[in-house]
Amino acid sequence: ANAQPLAHSPAPQDRAAEAPRMAAPAPAPLAGGSHTALRQKAIDAAKAANTLDELREAIRAYDGLDVKRTATNLVFADGNPKARVMVIGEAPGADEDRQGLPFVGVSGQLLDKMFECIGLSRKAEEPAKAIYISNILNWRPPGNRTPTEAEIALALPFIERHIALIKPDYIVPMGAVAAKALINMDQSISRLRGKFYTYTPVNAGIGDGLESLANTKMIPTYHPSFLLRTPLQKKKAWQDLLMLQAELGK
Repeated sequence: ANAQPLAHSPAPQDRAAEAPRMAAPAPAPLAGGSHTALRQKAIDAAKAANTLDELREAIRAYDGLDVKRTATNLVFADGNPKARVMVIGEAPGADEDRQGLPFVGVSGQLLDKMFECIGLSRKAEEPAKAIYISNILNWRPPGNRTPTEAEIALALPFIERHIALIKPDYIVPMGAVAAKALINMDQSISRLRGKFYTYTPVNAGIGDGLESLANTKMIPTYHPSFLLRTPLQKKKAWQDLLMLQAELGK
């Protein structure tokens, strides 16, 4: 089922009409077999991981994504795994690929400043003040291109298992790729932002054997790299973070 905006979410004037469920990407010949077979292989590998270390190795071992061959490093995560807030971006860039950590370039510096303004940090030891950061795709696409729908579909079981292992209270998808994938609505980030959604994995059963995430909420906002190019939208991103801060304080 589609993620639905929660009934208490504010700013009804910004609320977009409910979007149809995103169509599954058309099967495409990729490395190692058909898209359908590769997706099932990703689901099986993700579900078999019961710790973060096991998940990291499952992602490293999975050969269905061609971007793995051109990337330098696997970019898994950063921050406090016990954090109440999990931030999910699109894919690593050049700086992230070199260092093997998410959001370490200029956009990462802005991300840190944004969350520090509401009292949260990837370096915080206290879960209530911490964030944990990952991406939809763990490998840098060549030339920083946008991940394809087929790549997103193959990466999604791994990030959904990642979410299930972290058990965050709140997820902040940053940018259109992460928001569309996790909310499962084909709308622009400007329409998706500004409201809370219930989190429902696209891959049913991906959290098998782990605690339910029935109470996890998502609030998407603009990606820091977009805000660097379009600073006039920083005010709206700030509004999203203030909504998150208010929820965390309840």
